[in-house]
Amino acid sequence: MARGSAKRTCRSSSQRCHDRRSCLLVLPALRPKPTNPRRQPDPAAAARVETLEKSLVALRGELATARAQSEKLAAEVKDLKSTPRESASPDLTAIDERIAGIERATRAQAAEITQESAKAADDKAAQNKPADDLPLRRIVAASMLDVSVRQGDPYTAALAAAKSLAADSDSLKPLDGFAASGVPSAAILSRELLTLVPKLSPPARENATAGSGIVGRLEAGAAKLVRIERTDAVGSDRGAVIARVTAAALRNDLAEARRELNTLAPADRAAAQAWLDRSDARDAALAASHQFAADAMAALAKPAQ
Repeated sequence: MARGSAKRTCRSSSQRCHDRRSCLLVLPALRPKPTNPRRQPDPAAAARVETLEKSLVALRGELATARAQSEKLAAEVKDLKSTPRESASPDLTAIDERIAGIERATRAQAAEITQESAKAADDKAAQNKPADDLPLRRIVAASMLDVSVRQGDPYTAALAAAKSLAADSDSLKPLDGFAASGVPSAAILSRELLTLVPKLSPPARENATAGSGIVGRLEAGAAKLVRIERTDAVGSDRGAVIARVTAAALRNDLAEARRELNTLAPADRAAAQAWLDRSDARDAALAASHQFAADAMAALAKPAQ
């Protein structure tokens, strides 16, 4: 048995050796023959290979960096896990106060912006507003009123217009008394004063020495009818004062007539007191009209604001 098995083994080995020799003989024939044994390497392929090698090196570096970062992150996580956690919540008071301060500042800025916008709108409206002609209308009304006052004409409408344009309508109150009739002129007041002179003159003295004859009686009657006095009389007695008042009235000198009348005692000038008040009211009306016209002219001369 053993011998038969050895024989089979030798035959199998011989067969394998034969097959190997056949393969060695056949392999040279199957090997491809080089068409050009001196062919140069492809530059493009070499460049691609070099690029791939560089990319591979870069990838290795990035992989190493990522690995190091991952290890560092894992260590930090481990440290965090090992650190005991605080049970108390963080204090946010400072942050809340800062936020509240920012909100307050924002609201203040918004309010300031609103005020500036409103002011800018008002300024623009003022610029676009047409020019105020109040000073011009006031000077026209003052001129018309002053002319009527000085000419003695009624000025009810002119006074009403002037009061509506005056800055202080109370300053025109002295003109109310003569609005319907007009301010009397100096000539009119002088004539009125002349009619009052007989009431102001002292009573005539009775002629005690007058005769009882017809001639005496005629002289006494004539003295009652006609009284001759000097207009240039001097002195402070009542008769001299009335003479100077009469002379002033004839010259239409109201100031002189009033000055002389005021030297009389109140009882002696009682008949002319109403005339004195009327003359004073005339002067006040003229002064008020003149002042209103002057103020209107001054306002017109001022630059517009």
